[in-house]
Amino acid sequence: MQGWTDRRALVIGASGGIGASLAAEMEARGAEVTRLSRSADGLDITDPASVEAHLGRLAGPFDLVLVATGALEIGGRGPEKSLRQITAEGLAAQFALNAIGPALVMRHAPRLLPRDRRAVLAALSARVGSIGDNGLGGWYGYRASKAALNQILRSAAIEIARTHRHAILAALHPGTVATRFTRDYQSSHPTVSPEEAARNLLSVLSALGPEDSGCFRDWAGRPIPW
Repeated sequence: MQGWTDRRALVIGASGGIGASLAAEMEARGAEVTRLSRSADGLDITDPASVEAHLGRLAGPFDLVLVATGALEIGGRGPEKSLRQITAEGLAAQFALNAIGPALVMRHAPRLLPRDRRAVLAALSARVGSIGDNGLGGWYGYRASKAALNQILRSAAIEIARTHRHAILAALHPGTVATRFTRDYQSSHPTVSPEEAARNLLSVLSALGPEDSGCFRDWAGRPIPW
């Protein structure tokens, strides 16, 4: 990620496998990184008051804001394999963590991103959030919450472009990363380490320009259908 040396970055979800690796990789490249997470700082992304308290005290601008939160299994509930497994509680939990939480972070983007230079806000999404790429069905809550995240980010990109013409917002699919998050699903998918995933994602972000804002890309920079 050339050109980001000595720049400021904010990582939300910095205690997770991908978030921690993203923060460490940027620090190794000379960036000043602010880390926020539930385990280290008490940030509960599903609690509006918690998000307001933690992000409200930050002094921007940040050249890069990364939302690296999310979960496939919440409260012991795995992804639904059939319509019969859908529950209101399960759907609400998926949307709270995977869509509403990142949206609450994005509320602060106009204040935290600089207006006079290139700036990036990226959120970890997932290929299974693609409606056009869904050929298997199932995983109702996770798929729908990630699709909602993509729509929120796409809309935010349009709004932020009106005041931050150099800004880039991107939804990113990191691939199957060997973390606790994917431990039960790694046997059926090729995996990469969190460190490699971080390098891949930062490489994708470094190649994006304002004309790409609102995009949905995979770990190699390839567009994913909405």
